[in-house]
Amino acid sequence: MHPSQSFRFSGTEAERRELLETMLDEISFGMIFAQTPDGPRVAHTPLISTGDGAVQFHLSRGNAMAKYLDGMTVLAVINGPDGYVSPRWYADPQEVPTWNYVTLELEGRVRRLGSEALTALLEDLSTRHEDRIEEGEPWTLDKLPPDKLRAMLAGIVGFELEVQVWRETLKLSQNKPADERARLADGLESEGSPAIASIMRSLAP
Repeated sequence: MHPSQSFRFSGTEAERRELLETMLDEISFGMIFAQTPDGPRVAHTPLISTGDGAVQFHLSRGNAMAKYLDGMTVLAVINGPDGYVSPRWYADPQEVPTWNYVTLELEGRVRRLGSEALTALLEDLSTRHEDRIEEGEPWTLDKLPPDKLRAMLAGIVGFELEVQVWRETLKLSQNKPADERARLADGLESEGSPAIASIMRSLAP
């Protein structure tokens, strides 16, 4: 997380939580970091919010972290849009390059899910993302033959992270004047980073 308080959400706590939940729902993929007996490890996995302060995910049973996570405190990181900011876009020729980006850190304790909860997690995850695809018929778990579904479930482990701390970095040039931010957003968009440019225009003061 960036140390500057300038790069935090400046609205109410309810607005902040809504924004972070939306970010989690829209991106839905992140990294789980943990210090294990085998050393520091990271896993990349889809994430889904339960809506009540927890995040669920699943890992391959063979993942180096899977056997240790139950009961551990871990860090989940979700990265949003980002983009390189060139000094040539500033009015002041003495500015230096920087990087604008959006990221969310979730810290908390993990518990392992039972088989029914794991199946529910997979159903919820696939339903949410299948609903975003306009063409064709949505895929569902019941399309798998029972023996193949059992084999798939046997190969993965589900977890729930009870989030104790939400930490966001919204580095959107908030420490620059409005006219500078507008030029930087235009520059980022012109160089192929429209997502971070759009967020700069909508979230920065």
